[in-house]
Amino acid sequence: MAKKETLSRRDFLGKSGLALGAVAALPALPVAAAADAKLPHRVLGRTGVSVPILAFGCGSRFLMYEPEEAGLAALNRAIDMGITYLDTAIDYGDGKSETRVGMVMKTRRKEVFLATKIPGRARTRDAALKEVEASLKRLQTDHVDLLHIHSLGDEADLAKIEAPDGVLKALYELRGQKTARFIGMTSHTDGAVMAKAVERNDLDCVQMAMNPARANRFEDLALPAAKAKNLGVILMKVTGQEHLLGAGKAEAAPLLRYAWSLPVSAVVCGMPKPEFVEANVASARGFTSMPPAEMDRLRERLAGERVVLEQFFARHHDCRMA
Repeated sequence: MAKKETLSRRDFLGKSGLALGAVAALPALPVAAAADAKLPHRVLGRTGVSVPILAFGCGSRFLMYEPEEAGLAALNRAIDMGITYLDTAIDYGDGKSETRVGMVMKTRRKEVFLATKIPGRARTRDAALKEVEASLKRLQTDHVDLLHIHSLGDEADLAKIEAPDGVLKALYELRGQKTARFIGMTSHTDGAVMAKAVERNDLDCVQMAMNPARANRFEDLALPAAKAKNLGVILMKVTGQEHLLGAGKAEAAPLLRYAWSLPVSAVVCGMPKPEFVEANVASARGFTSMPPAEMDRLRERLAGERVVLEQFFARHHDCRMA
């Protein structure tokens, strides 16, 4: 994989942003009642693909299922209920999540929209290609539907990604070879940097940490930038890694409703217990858009958590269990 020339897909596999007020006025994306789906669907931006508004997060919460069979049962149950967008990453358990997902993909690959991510340790083209080769083996597939650059950080990190031999070059190649149908980038660190990444590069999707606390300015900077280019927007950290839950704060259901009321296509949720799957599916099926005034009240109630979340995300790594 050290050669610089573009590899064919066969060879590759063989080797294996507006003002705050304006954003508040943006409408939620329309929900399509697909006849063959158990959950409401939305179009994933420029990809044109219809995806369920609820995605199964295969990160630290998925790895909480023990024994492994319990996790596989929960994932199969989620797919049966219509949660056919699966979000995993190399970093989740150092490949453990992808391996688990691959056990299900062995028989159910055609039923799902599968997303994975290239870790921060692979910010060069060659390192990224090696990581993806290993991912495909663990996932037991020859392609993914969406391949993200994982966890965009600061300006220096973006410079590494955009370098002539940076990881972004690998994504363009893999998309061209159809090893990845679409490409994107994720971040929970800095909405201003994410906005620049969106504006300067040819992405299909972005995945960002957004909730009523509005930490790190994703909702007011990066979200408008993504919508201006018709990117598919995936929301994560709907509960702020549980920091927004509890007495005097909020419950999961209104936080989900807030998330779906933004102009996003899907919301990724970690669901470490089977009852969470059932509850979130019920919320998705019963979703109605949250009125702007109610969204404002929820923002005001949780505004005090903004600094807490920004400090948390500054040291947070998605691969950790906490």
